[in-house]
Amino acid sequence: MALTKTQRRQRIKNRIRKIVSGTEMQPRLSVFRSNKEIYAQIVDDVTGKTISAASSRDKDISSVKGTKVDIAALVGKSIGEKAVKAGVEKIAFDRGGYLYHGRVKSLADAAREAGLKF
Repeated sequence: MALTKTQRRQRIKNRIRKIVSGTEMQPRLSVFRSNKEIYAQIVDDVTGKTISAASSRDKDISSVKGTKVDIAALVGKSIGEKAVKAGVEKIAFDRGGYLYHGRVKSLADAAREAGLKF
């Protein structure tokens, strides 16, 4: 029987997580995308703590009107600024099983412009 989109994404995500792991020196930038919203968080997998997080539901971002790709860029900029403020510059990007295209790519590019290196 064929896999559903969600099952396929979960398999890819598990494959990626075997390789990509966040440390104190290089935490992981994890992305989750729903139909309406996009979420990003920087995680230290060794201690299991979230260093910073941003989403399209944040007050300053949710009030902005625009396409989902534009909103994803704002989330990327926000997470990049929060990470730099927390002292994180180098990260490992975890696309969460999604294709590196559209909203995920927009978020990643904006995070790079905000000062993150990956």
